[in-house]
Amino acid sequence: MFSKIIISRTDNLGDVVLTLPLAGYLKTKFPNTEIIFIGKKYTQNIINLCSYVDVFLDKEEIIKDNTILENLNADVILFVFPDKQLAKIAKKVKIKNRVGTSNRWFHWLYCNKLAYFSRKKSNLHESELNFKLLKPLKISDEKIELKNMWQYYGTKHSIENITENRKNEIKKYIDKNKFNLILHPKSKGNGREWGLDNFQKLIDILPTDKFQILITGVKEEGEMIKNQLPQLFEHQNVINLTGQLNIPDFLTLIEASDGLVASGTGPLHLAALLEKLAIGIFPPMKPIHPTRWKPLGKNAHYFCVDKNCNDCKKTQNCSCMQQIAPEEIKNMIISHSKHV
Repeated sequence: MFSKIIISRTDNLGDVVLTLPLAGYLKTKFPNTEIIFIGKKYTQNIINLCSYVDVFLDKEEIIKDNTILENLNADVILFVFPDKQLAKIAKKVKIKNRVGTSNRWFHWLYCNKLAYFSRKKSNLHESELNFKLLKPLKISDEKIELKNMWQYYGTKHSIENITENRKNEIKKYIDKNKFNLILHPKSKGNGREWGLDNFQKLIDILPTDKFQILITGVKEEGEMIKNQLPQLFEHQNVINLTGQLNIPDFLTLIEASDGLVASGTGPLHLAALLEKLAIGIFPPMKPIHPTRWKPLGKNAHYFCVDKNCNDCKKTQNCSCMQQIAPEEIKNMIISHSKHV
């Protein structure tokens, strides 16, 4: 039906991960169609984990040289994430089918096919919403069950852009006789957090002889933890890796570990993508609730109190998340651990 389809998702890690099933579905439905994914350069390693994506293109390179997009001779471009610059270029180079959502004014200028839906008001999962971009193309109306969505990840368990020496350095942090658990306490201010005190309690109640704890985050988050709760790094079975890992490093660490606990951030979705135990902690508040953003995977789980709450819309502190006890997280981890 189409020889080349471009998926454009030029935002962040978790958003990109939840767009990969769209690539998987299209490739499965049209095996001879080339699937091209435009993203930010730092997401390339994640996108390349999807066996259904044939080509990755860096947004900034396209902006510098519009002929990159023109020379593809693509039939379709799907603006999963609205991008005014790329939409303008897509029209300029005359991509035949340019699909965007109707609620962005520039899509009315630069796209010739519009999808009428609102992400913010919907009760669908982010991955399901992405499929609504296919409706203007009349590709399919079939419903993919959310529980099966992860099967369209097509995950390749090979990390690119990392040397064997560096892989071995990272794997030295892994204790083969223990359950290696990554804790990612912060969210770069992009979401509600469970709180450092709760991560501290979780570490306290996990048996030190059974668990190796690896704490991750960017450098600034590591400094924040040192200032707010330095004892988080002081346990004998805790390794502080904040500020020490780039994306290929982090993917290698997740691949070598057994599980990860985080709020609804990118690292949670990376762990789910790599089929690790991925435990997310969410607030019961739209649009950042688990109905929209829960991780997808055969080992993916989440915790969220059963209520509707908007009390903390204007603050990063979420009392509902604080109600989730570390013992609940511990029980979930232990139920998946062969070491306990």
